[in-house]
Amino acid sequence: MLNKTTILLAEDEPALGLIIKESLETRDFNVLLCDNGEKALDIYQTKNPELLVLDVMMPKKDGFTLAKEVRAIDDTIPIIFLTAKSQTQDVVEGFTIGGNDYLKKPFSMEELIVRINNLLSRTRTQKTANILKISDYAFDFPKQTLQYQDQDIQQLTHREAHLLFHLVKNKNQVLDRSIILNKLWGNDDFFSARSMDVFITKLRKKLNKDNSIQILNVRGFGYKLIC
Repeated sequence: MLNKTTILLAEDEPALGLIIKESLETRDFNVLLCDNGEKALDIYQTKNPELLVLDVMMPKKDGFTLAKEVRAIDDTIPIIFLTAKSQTQDVVEGFTIGGNDYLKKPFSMEELIVRINNLLSRTRTQKTANILKISDYAFDFPKQTLQYQDQDIQQLTHREAHLLFHLVKNKNQVLDRSIILNKLWGNDDFFSARSMDVFITKLRKKLNKDNSIQILNVRGFGYKLIC
């Protein structure tokens, strides 16, 4: 059986949220529904959805704010905004933040489904470009997996994947410790730094099948991935 595509739906109108969820599930999507931006961020960080459908006006954290936080750590996941707002500046803001599409309420479910499928198709077309080689490892950043040659696939956590992504993009160069801490942890205080050290240790263990790969600690500056 093929794995279902997981969609995070953040919508604070209970009836509408349920209608969208049930409609998408009839099309064989797995839908994670929540009613505010704070819950949505937590689900995004723990459940690794493949696409976000975000209501703009939500309690605790609105859709635009949530999208900014997501884009700070992930610039690939598709985001569709849902809103009752109709002003041009709101549409412009949504796209400027990093939204891929924008639907004004009321909308037809068929239109939403078409737009979801179009974005997923576009993302999957780019899949091979997103598989990064680390010596004999294949790192699939969107899926957050790591595979050595033809052996079993290792599943990475959200933070492990994003940390490794930045190390790979800067391989054989020093990755500035302060910059990556602010980007992934939100600050560069002592406790965040210690947490980052733990994740670096985990990544070293997951890459230890190839002795040519090293993650060096460049004291006072950051880390360097050598491969």
